[in-house]
Amino acid sequence: MIPAVVVFGTAGYAGQHLRRARALHDRGEIVLAGACDIREPPEEARVLLPAAAVVTRDAAELLARTTPDIAVVATPPHTHLPLARLALAAGCHLLVEKPPVLDLAAFDELDRLARDRGRACQTGFQSFGSAAVPVVRAAVENGEIGTVTGIAAAGAWIRRDRYFARAEWAGRRRVGGQPVVDGALTNPFAHAVATALLVNGTAGVLPERTAVELYRARDIESDDTACARLSFAGAPDVVVAATLDAEADHEPYVLVHGSAGRIRWHYKTDLVIVGDTRVPVAPPRDLLANLVAHVRGGEPLLAPLAATRAFTALVEAVRDAPEPLPLPAEWVHAVGSGPDRHFVVPGVDRDVDTAAERLALFSELALPWTGAGTRA
Repeated sequence: MIPAVVVFGTAGYAGQHLRRARALHDRGEIVLAGACDIREPPEEARVLLPAAAVVTRDAAELLARTTPDIAVVATPPHTHLPLARLALAAGCHLLVEKPPVLDLAAFDELDRLARDRGRACQTGFQSFGSAAVPVVRAAVENGEIGTVTGIAAAGAWIRRDRYFARAEWAGRRRVGGQPVVDGALTNPFAHAVATALLVNGTAGVLPERTAVELYRARDIESDDTACARLSFAGAPDVVVAATLDAEADHEPYVLVHGSAGRIRWHYKTDLVIVGDTRVPVAPPRDLLANLVAHVRGGEPLLAPLAATRAFTALVEAVRDAPEPLPLPAEWVHAVGSGPDRHFVVPGVDRDVDTAAERLALFSELALPWTGAGTRA
């Protein structure tokens, strides 16, 4: 059986899903049956769709005309659950882009619906398909860094005005009263959070405590600089720090702290360093290909919904947290103009690294832009 696949969404990151689906289509592993979007699909999306593919603005129409086996949900975060419900009701297996849902009630509903219908739900955490995952786990299990004392993740990027102008929900905590929970930890660095939780072995476990600190350099609703600590019973803490107000773009990473060393994993490039040794890593596995193999032959899912429970708890904590604190004007520098303008908080790149190094929240580092004292 060659499964038929449809993609909900054609713009932004949905284009990556179309590209991967087209590659599988051309190899004869799937039939890319169609796509839908409430907007006119961009030309680069149209050229990825086969001539016979259905293109529509209505998800229900797409499902009715194609009767697909798999639906990829790559639309704005607050639309994931309604579209997933629709696709599951039509008998589809799912690949839902991150963040899959925005709170634990939605997580439980999606999990229940998928189970009740006997359908698989893969999530879009591509780092879960990395061959670095077993490499890092093996190093930990073999005691190469001693006892694990904590897991950190860090990310520092520049994001320009055009990034926040790309969609109605960008930089927003809610749209029309509905939560969308955009922010540094829940969207651009969602992989950092989820990957650290996966390495910690607590991806599917609810944290006992979650602390979040949200800041913003821009005049937006959501945070553009943030950190969090997730604490678990019987497992190390996970601390994540991130900013979109960096002085330069840096590769995000997960840092495993051990009593006898550390493991550093740059999850976008799959650079793994155990102690002082760089460890070779095989190419990553595509998550749609993995879902297809699961549907056809029972191959285990690499990024199942169940492995995003702790991440969803973090998203819910960010949703429910107080509004992000505006950073002091003297610590925010505008660079450039027009759509290329971006904001820089001097030294924040180093501050993010320090948080990961010390397994500390920003407020615990006495950083001046938090209002907590002098730079550590």
